[in-house]
Parts: sequence; structure tokens; C-alpha cells
Amino acid sequence: MERAPEPARTGVVPDTRGEGRALRATWHHEAGVVVLSVWRDNVCVSTVRLDPDDVPALVEVLVSGLADGYDVTRHPRRAAG
Repeated sequence: MERAPEPARTGVVPDTRGEGRALRATWHHEAGVVVLSVWRDNVCVSTVRLDPDDVPALVEVLVSGLADGYDVTRHPRRAAG
């Protein structure tokens, strides 16, 4: 019996500049990669394929940046959600 493919796990983060720009992060477990893609409206304009072993380094950069310089008083709406 054939197994159904696992659903992709995707997160979308809008670009603060607007104009339909966004970053998508999608796990493709079947291919063993995480794809970061840049979108403009419904068009993918760029991708980066990451080995899952490299994801912790990316997460560390994001978490460290938040810890070092994110000012919750300047962005109260975003921090609350």
C-alpha cells in the first residue's frame, strides 16, 4: 500500500514594504529540504533550498537579533500577536 505524501509545512511572512511581497518558508520532508522563497503577489521570484541541518543556524540569527535589538515599545501590535 502506498503512503500519502506528508503535507508541506509552510509559513508566510509579509514584507513590510507591501506591494504583494512576502517570504515563504516551506518544509519539503519528502525531498529533505526547506525552501525559502520570495514572492511578489502570486509569482515566486527567488528561492533558496536549505539542508535541514542548516536551519538551526538561521533560527539562531533570527532569535539573536530579536534578543539584541527588538524594541517591543516600538512595535507593540506585532509583539502582542
